[in-house]
Amino acid sequence: MKETPLSNCERDFLLKAIQEKKRLDGRQTYDYRKLKIMFGTDFGCCFVELGKTRVMAQVSCELVAPKENRPNEGIMFFNIELSPMASPAFEQGRQSELSVKLNRQLERCLRNSKCIDLESLCVVSGEKVWQIRVDVHMLNHDGNLMDAASIAAIASLCHFRRPDVGIQGDEVTVYSPNERDPIPLSIYHMPISVSFAFFQQGTYLLVDPCEREERVMDGLLMIAMNKHREICSIQSSGGIMLLKEQVMRCSKIASVKVSEITKLIMKALENDKTARKAGGKCGFAESMPQERITALKKDETAVEMTDVTERANDIVLNAEVLPQTSQSLLVPLPGMGQVGKDLPNSWGIEEYDQDEEEAFNSDEDKQTTMEVGEKQKAHEDVVEISDSEEDEVVILQPEAMDKAHKKTSSSSHLKEPAASKKRHRK
Repeated sequence: MKETPLSNCERDFLLKAIQEKKRLDGRQTYDYRKLKIMFGTDFGCCFVELGKTRVMAQVSCELVAPKENRPNEGIMFFNIELSPMASPAFEQGRQSELSVKLNRQLERCLRNSKCIDLESLCVVSGEKVWQIRVDVHMLNHDGNLMDAASIAAIASLCHFRRPDVGIQGDEVTVYSPNERDPIPLSIYHMPISVSFAFFQQGTYLLVDPCEREERVMDGLLMIAMNKHREICSIQSSGGIMLLKEQVMRCSKIASVKVSEITKLIMKALENDKTARKAGGKCGFAESMPQERITALKKDETAVEMTDVTERANDIVLNAEVLPQTSQSLLVPLPGMGQVGKDLPNSWGIEEYDQDEEEAFNSDEDKQTTMEVGEKQKAHEDVVEISDSEEDEVVILQPEAMDKAHKKTSSSSHLKEPAASKKRHRK
């Protein structure tokens, strides 16, 4: 299913608002939307809400054989899924251009920046290493998917714990969480992507564009940076020419945003750790009652419930009895229903009496006999005698029948005088 294009009025309205430094949701030019970070019950599960954009990331691991050219390093694998649940424009089971673009950008942001120590994932050199898989699912699309995906991916990696491993000779033993405490990943830094949308060939700039703003933008610049102001990756799309001053200005804005987001991630990790130690509710069980994960939220309305029973009884007693406007159904046989049986007809058509029906049937019989006579006259070779439309008796060769009829009549005339002679003799 393709996206519904914006009308010219909507496009002009958005561009006019951007020129006046106004946005649809009331933000300023360099403001981010409200950001929420939550963790699931299992380690490595993270939910991120960036405005109305919602993303879930899940980290998993397994023991596999290493790559031939890197026998002492583990493997990192990223997968971004754009499901129709996030937007009707996404198709199930088919990789779109947007999903490939987001996947490559996420790999540049996390794997190519060497933010994780891959050598610590080696169990047996050249034989067994840990493969870390990061699955990012888009739950709702309202623009700026890359920033939400990068935040969810790095937060889930920081929250993830892999099982402990023991080696005895050639045997590798993987211990369950009940036997040994899981081990966190070795993370050097936390790269986070910040997106900038350009309008009218770079004249106007917006941070964290929403879905409608992305439709009318001319170009997009994504900068992945950590809190130490180190640029991990940078990518420009849209075919616009950016000046050196514009890129430097965006990098300065990105450094401020990255430091704020990093503090928020660290605070969320600390709160989750404290809740798990205290033995309270955490993760999905705590998020559901507070409606943190559900896409549609509604405000609570105060309702007075003290005198509900009394008011309901008064309404029932004072209610007027509605007149019966329709006849009840009569069921003569099981599985059969009739409306208005043995009742006067209200369709304006008079019903036929029994005598009228008999007269009508007799007229039909006369008409059929007349039709038969006409057919007999018209067809001399074929004689048709029919009492009804279904049963027809056809007699072929009428000449033979006429000869037989003449013989029988002549024989009857010859027998009559003999009988009269006998009477005279008596």
